[in-house]
Amino acid sequence: MGIMEIKAAILGIVEGLTEFLPVSSTGHLLLMEHFFGWGDDSFGKSFAILIQLGAILALLTIYFGRLWALALNMFTSWAAARFVIGVIIAFLPAAVIGALAHDFITSRLFDVRIVLAMFIVGGFILLWVDRLHLKPRHYEATEFPLWMYFGVGIFQCLAMIPGVSRSGATIVSAMFFGADRRSAAEFSFWLAMPTMVGAFAYEAYKSRGELTSGNTTVIAIGFAMSFVFGWIVVKTFLRYVQRHTFALFAWWRILLGVVGILAIYVF
Repeated sequence: MGIMEIKAAILGIVEGLTEFLPVSSTGHLLLMEHFFGWGDDSFGKSFAILIQLGAILALLTIYFGRLWALALNMFTSWAAARFVIGVIIAFLPAAVIGALAHDFITSRLFDVRIVLAMFIVGGFILLWVDRLHLKPRHYEATEFPLWMYFGVGIFQCLAMIPGVSRSGATIVSAMFFGADRRSAAEFSFWLAMPTMVGAFAYEAYKSRGELTSGNTTVIAIGFAMSFVFGWIVVKTFLRYVQRHTFALFAWWRILLGVVGILAIYVF
């Protein structure tokens, strides 16, 4: 295995491990691009797009049975239809703002200093949420009030700032609105499906001229690693948050942010 294949495997692992955790996958990939030079110049835009597809497919594979049941029941069951409506309501703010502000976000906000600052701020927010001892009122992600779905969707838009974390923003906001830790994390998975598929389709369309180029072996390795490690995270994360606080993710964010700032301004 050559150096490009090793880099692709590492980037795929990072994408898979961080996509569904409250640590920001985009932030991690931007930091690796900045500090190690493992970015678009080495792999092309198509690489970043296609390894994200691996994480998306991991999530869709795990939830396939429930997605199929929703598709079958949404026209005959109000409960199923209501949940589908709720996911759509939550998805729309990011879809609209993402489409309107895409160029501004990628040209102005994809700055490693912003990523590091958001890592630290997000870490302290997670520690703060752990200390609040919030009293949950909603225990099933499929039964949140419709206004709550919309509120989580609004907060998801904060994740357009690299380093904020899409899953972190959705989980924390759902908990503030009354969800318990597990249902908040589970709804984050549900909302990830249209959000990530939409973002993937939009980025793939904008970069369609580059998708035919690149090393197919390198892309396949990154895709496979993203799929495998994304699958592992999705299968284990709900159990983890039921038994533990967010401290592990919070301190990882803070540590990475502080080390990154020191690397830029001190060393």
